[in-house]
Amino acid sequence: MTDKPYHDIPGTVLFDAEQSRKGFHLNQFCMSLMKAENREAFKADERAYLDRWPMSEEQKQAVLDRDWNRMIALGGNIYFTSKIAATDGLSFQQIAAKMSGVSQEEYAQMMLSGGRSVEGNRSKSEKR
Repeated sequence: MTDKPYHDIPGTVLFDAEQSRKGFHLNQFCMSLMKAENREAFKADERAYLDRWPMSEEQKQAVLDRDWNRMIALGGNIYFTSKIAATDGLSFQQIAAKMSGVSQEEYAQMMLSGGRSVEGNRSKSEKR
């Protein structure tokens, strides 16, 4: 990873060219779920379907675990990984709540109240 000024924002992974390269096959797998026959194949045997893709074992395990934050850290793009959620019948709000560690109701209220506080969530360099 190169030294980029935005890599020090707590809890934030920005999807840049480096992340795009790292998650290319993960994101291609996610996009494959746009086709009904691929969703059916994935739901029938998740592991076998994942093994069709040249992803890292860590990426595959993150998908199997539905570890949304790990998928993002491993190069997943939220708009692509949301295809997995849709395949599972989950809304974007439901996965955002899981990623934030709060209930869906708490997440909705946080967003209606203006979002997460910036306190404690700024660049570490701004704390000096």
